[in-house]
Amino acid sequence: MSNGTNRKDIQIGTEVEVVQKNHQRSGELTEGIVAKLLTNSPSHPHGIKVMLEDGIVGRVKKILN
Repeated sequence: MSNGTNRKDIQIGTEVEVVQKNHQRSGELTEGIVAKLLTNSPSHPHGIKVMLEDGIVGRVKKILN
């Protein structure tokens, strides 16, 4: 299990836990499957921003599979 700060670790179809913008203070995580990578840089200190299959956008905190 890895944290989601490196883009190379995350592919479309990867199962992840993300924190949404409105949940950053509480740290509430949402689980889902990556549909789209939104961060273009190779890494990001707060996690790579992705869109999940259900349309939720957030930064990856945990890679599950």
